[in-house]
Amino acid sequence: MSSPEQVQRPGTMLRALARGVLAAAVTGRADPVPANRPWPLPLRWTRFVGVGRLPYGLVVNLVGAALTVALVAGSYSLLVTETTKRGLDVGGGTLMLTAVAVTLPLALRDLYPLGAMRLSFVAMALVDVSDWLTVPYVPAGTFTAMVCLYTVAVRCSRDITLGVGIICFVGIWVKSPSQAAGGSLLLLLPLVVGYALRLRQTSRRELAEQEKRHQDAEAVLTERQRIARELHDVVAHHMSMIAIQAEAAPYKVADVPDETRRDLAEIRSTALDALTEMRRILGVLRSEDGAQTAPQPDLDRLDDLIAGARGTGLDVSTRLEGDLSGVPQGVGLTAYRILQEALSNAMRHAPGSRVTLEAARGDGVLWLTVVNGPPGAGHRPTPSPPGAGHGLVGMRERAVMLGGELKAGPTPEGGFAVSATLPERKTT
Repeated sequence: MSSPEQVQRPGTMLRALARGVLAAAVTGRADPVPANRPWPLPLRWTRFVGVGRLPYGLVVNLVGAALTVALVAGSYSLLVTETTKRGLDVGGGTLMLTAVAVTLPLALRDLYPLGAMRLSFVAMALVDVSDWLTVPYVPAGTFTAMVCLYTVAVRCSRDITLGVGIICFVGIWVKSPSQAAGGSLLLLLPLVVGYALRLRQTSRRELAEQEKRHQDAEAVLTERQRIARELHDVVAHHMSMIAIQAEAAPYKVADVPDETRRDLAEIRSTALDALTEMRRILGVLRSEDGAQTAPQPDLDRLDDLIAGARGTGLDVSTRLEGDLSGVPQGVGLTAYRILQEALSNAMRHAPGSRVTLEAARGDGVLWLTVVNGPPGAGHRPTPSPPGAGHGLVGMRERAVMLGGELKAGPTPEGGFAVSATLPERKTT
């Protein structure tokens, strides 16, 4: 018993053939003329005589126009000779119109492949010279049709080429059944050769694009490894030194206050956390697929983030609503980085201040707000290092990437507020 797929397959094929025929006859479009076409290798010797220095497309169209004029003249001469030999009284205008109609598509085939093919088909179908010649077609018209078919096969998709072939084969069998077999072979030759050339060009183009993507990927990986080496050699080294010095400092001075010991311990802990994060970043940079496999922080680590902020002297109060544990990974990472950057800004620019952190989730949206007041008594803001100032830009880019938005600005009380809206599914 046949399966539904086997039953539907003939119908699907017929519909595909019908679409190809419709595209070939009316709706189809050929690929545009390639820009800056190089000269074919066998013709590059023409540079030595000057012709090869001209644009190849211009030369193709000039040669096509000249060949069309020659074919028109030759066809007109042939028709005059044959009709005179047969004693037929055919006007010169009719003969000239016939010669032009069957050969004109040759001049148009490079710029308008499908238009030239359609014009050639109509001319060959309507012009009947069986009473003038020993064959039902003007020889120059047959040559023109073959060239147009070759161009269509090179510049059009497989479905359109197949549709063109069907139309032409039907036309031959309808107009001249006695010579349809030979005519079909003549039409099949340019279609097969042209489509084979198209496949070869497509394969070469895809191979070149694949090679370029491979080179770009190698360049990116090389640059990432260079950045990783610089981070390891410079930043990671200094962070290690900070951790070591913070650990050793209490032993160098007698009677260190307990508060200072706690501050130094917090400095050491923060430096070690930074080193851990740095090692994760280095792993991402040094691996080709590290960005997909390296563990990423999310809102599950929000308590640690808040504890670290409180350890620096910030008075952080929180208000959490909704289930924050099931946030999608990309949204969770973005939310964590926004909160991390907002708290870091408060540590630098408003040390010792009161900070309110709010996070709420509902109806597929995550809302974040971090508001800090002015610096606490006895605290001074930390000057921003050279090259800083990209934190807000980075937060805004992360939010926009998810289809959300981020607002940031000073408050009337002298503090700073950051608010973000992150949809769990990006809207289009």
